[in-house]
Amino acid sequence: MNFKIGIDGGGTKTEFILTDAAGVIIGRRLDRGCNPSLLPPDEVDRIIRGNLQALLEVSREQYPEVVVTHTLMGMAGSPLFWRDFAAKLEGCGAVQTHDDSIAVLELATGGAPGLVLHAGTGSFIAARGADGTAHFAGGLGWRFGDPGSAYDLGRRLVARAILELQGWAEPSRMGRTVVDVTGCRDAATLTRRFYTDTSANTALAEFAPHVTAAAEEEDLVAVNLITQSVTELAHLARSVIQRLFAQAEKLPVGLSGAILQTAAARTALTQALGHHCILEPITDPPIEGIRRLLARL
Repeated sequence: MNFKIGIDGGGTKTEFILTDAAGVIIGRRLDRGCNPSLLPPDEVDRIIRGNLQALLEVSREQYPEVVVTHTLMGMAGSPLFWRDFAAKLEGCGAVQTHDDSIAVLELATGGAPGLVLHAGTGSFIAARGADGTAHFAGGLGWRFGDPGSAYDLGRRLVARAILELQGWAEPSRMGRTVVDVTGCRDAATLTRRFYTDTSANTALAEFAPHVTAAAEEEDLVAVNLITQSVTELAHLARSVIQRLFAQAEKLPVGLSGAILQTAAARTALTQALGHHCILEPITDPPIEGIRRLLARL
């Protein structure tokens, strides 16, 4: 029997599926993130190969004659690393590697022209032009920005809290949240906490749910934090639209990630992009985009 493997590998989790020729999922695996920018190569190798082996072993208990014809990998991190990695995989059929934007782009456009904005721990924009070519923008990582992302919201929130503790910004519910979560009650201690934390990017991203929850309750500081962050992402999206879709009267724009589903984010995006952009929330997980792409191979 002929089967296909799909892998969605991000910074926080890696998901594996085994599908039959009709695209029906018959096996799944879930593990930690596998971004080679964040993990040593041997750990990445363990995550991918270990789960592939386990996925196939379980499947062969039910289908002894499993033959994998295709493997599709949508992966975060260096494309060169993943191309080299894929070239060494055995028993996985014809292997294709793409960056991790390919999955949400498929969910947003189904292979048609359009674009998707994704805001998770990090952020990026992916687009498919009228000629079918895929394009990628942003995704620079936490050291260089990632506007609209959970990291960026957390960064902006903690910066606001530091200014409040210094006495240069009005005390707010959001500032108190930072103090309560960290236990840091003066500006110097709070600043030092994040400058000395080796996983500061992750710690900052964990504040994002506090911001989105407060924004849904119409907390003005939270709304402004989301507006500022998402507007910066929208400016990049506008550049992509002007380059690829300048003549489009209506343009589908997928919104991926909880941050972009908030009312504050949608308002900011509409104001920045214009009403000809049709904002569509993406509710399916990225692995569903991988499954749909596999079905076309």
